[in-house]
Amino acid sequence: MRRINTPELLDTDDCPPEEVAISLRDMARVNRWFGGVSTTVELIRRVAEVTGTNRLSLLEVAAGLGELPKIAAHKLAQENVAIDVTLLDRAVNHLPIRSRAVAADALAMPFSDNAFDLISCNLFAHHLEPEQLLLFAKEALRVSRIAVLINDLVRHPVHLAFVYAGFPLMRSRVSRLDGVASVRRAYIPEEIQQLLSTGFADCTIPRIEIFRAPLFRMGVIIWKT
Repeated sequence: MRRINTPELLDTDDCPPEEVAISLRDMARVNRWFGGVSTTVELIRRVAEVTGTNRLSLLEVAAGLGELPKIAAHKLAQENVAIDVTLLDRAVNHLPIRSRAVAADALAMPFSDNAFDLISCNLFAHHLEPEQLLLFAKEALRVSRIAVLINDLVRHPVHLAFVYAGFPLMRSRVSRLDGVASVRRAYIPEEIQQLLSTGFADCTIPRIEIFRAPLFRMGVIIWKT
């Protein structure tokens, strides 16, 4: 299945605020039910095990409502791993009220070097073209102290069929259209591996771990050198 870069409605400023709100809630349910939360939990758990630390600061990029990192933090707290979450999104109206959050560009984050232990993103990588994804990885590594975590979809025809079958679960027209576009523009693990391995030719190549997760998800850890 060839990757097709189909624009998504939530990437634009043309969505009415009420449609944005409904679609973000749809995405929150997708993350709870279809592997988003579990993949992020596994990524953070891996970092905690390797580093031997039980307290980590995390910046969630393209966070939207920020539900996923908060649920992941709650689950990991039961394993005695404390996660201190900050949210970042390009649009202030995507972010929840009364949360520690900032509206900013993920490719030029307004933070100093090594500001957070972890930079994490969920369902964001597929929104970026290869050169943008590499730029994000380098920028995220700059801001992180330990690693960058990428939780995203895996492109596959069966996955696309599942999205169509799940239309009745989506309350927003935007969610249905963007769901199809997301699978079509998603990467596969081998593409991510190749992109990151060759894209750091001008500097030290970081250590990269990639694993496939259930329900057509993948987890990527880019370790800070």
